[in-house]
Amino acid sequence: MIESNAKEAIVRQRYAAGAKEPADKLCCPVDYQSEHLKVIPPEVVERDYGCGDPSRYLREGETVVDLGSGTGKICFIAAQIVGPKGKVIGVDMTDEMLEVARRNAPIVAERIGYANVEFRTGRIQDLALDLELLDRQLKQTPITNAASFLAADELAEELRVKHPLIVSDSVDVVVSNCVLNLVEPKSKRQLFEEIFRILKKGGHAVICDIVSDEEVPEEMQNDPELWSGCISGALTEDGFLAAFENAGFYGIQILKRNAQPWRTVQGIEFRSVTIEAFKGKQGECFERNQAVIYRGPFNEVLDDDNHRMERGRRYAVCDKTYNLYRKAPYREFFEFVDPVVEVPLAEAKPFDCSRTALRHPKETKGQDYNATTQANSKCCDGGSCC
Repeated sequence: MIESNAKEAIVRQRYAAGAKEPADKLCCPVDYQSEHLKVIPPEVVERDYGCGDPSRYLREGETVVDLGSGTGKICFIAAQIVGPKGKVIGVDMTDEMLEVARRNAPIVAERIGYANVEFRTGRIQDLALDLELLDRQLKQTPITNAASFLAADELAEELRVKHPLIVSDSVDVVVSNCVLNLVEPKSKRQLFEEIFRILKKGGHAVICDIVSDEEVPEEMQNDPELWSGCISGALTEDGFLAAFENAGFYGIQILKRNAQPWRTVQGIEFRSVTIEAFKGKQGECFERNQAVIYRGPFNEVLDDDNHRMERGRRYAVCDKTYNLYRKAPYREFFEFVDPVVEVPLAEAKPFDCSRTALRHPKETKGQDYNATTQANSKCCDGGSCC
């Protein structure tokens, strides 16, 4: 069995070589938007090893972290999309990749007219530990015995707290392009928790990665070539989605799934998928007499909090859920019913989100509501209801 440290060393070696010479087998070809490639030096473009394009889902002004940024291609594309008011941070552990990215960053900045990209050294499953800062500290107090080894471990923990590589709740979007599968299995849960940690409330992750249609057997996981080639570390398709859910994300959806597998090994298909997941459903639930109506097209749906809703029926929801549904990716599937008399949040009572209940119209209109009105001439398309 390949040990965890050995797997990481294998990945470092293969990607270090890939920084010096283009390597065709590291991942599958991707078509990027050509207008964004014009300002990026060929050295960067030729050494791109991804399986998708998460930059297509970015917006102007966002702060973006790219996990496993390599020579910086996605970062340099993202820099043009988020613009001068945005910021892009690339994180990678391979010195040779970072050298290429940092050397080309000033060139891209000059061509687009602003500098909004930086590259940091770290492991994507430990986004709190700044490896360059740790290296500088260890040069002053090198590890020479067991006591200094334990002291180095304490130093790393102190740096995570006092000088984190990426601060908690600081990022609008986390993107990644075919690197999550390179993290060894026992660290994958921490990896997804770290993505969640650094995102702001309301932020989202857009991750392109290789997944399998069956569990990868242990003998394949112990193959160095398959591991470093983005194959044997892959999660299953459903396991990939479950990893986001277990980390606390909501609104998880498949943005793109390649119909054809990139590779098939021993009958197991490996293909690229792009997943989007949101942070922000955490928090207390309050009753403000709001309701939602699922529009369809399915007869019923089950949301991330186990609320089962039938099409066309009016359901009671808490203020938090109501506001979540008003945002992507839910808003197009629901109608929203505000109370006639708003309940101030300061006066709202706790709402039991463990239950699913219908909302009687009088709860939103008020028990004493007894209005009679004239026909609304604007209530139908064309300006007439009759």
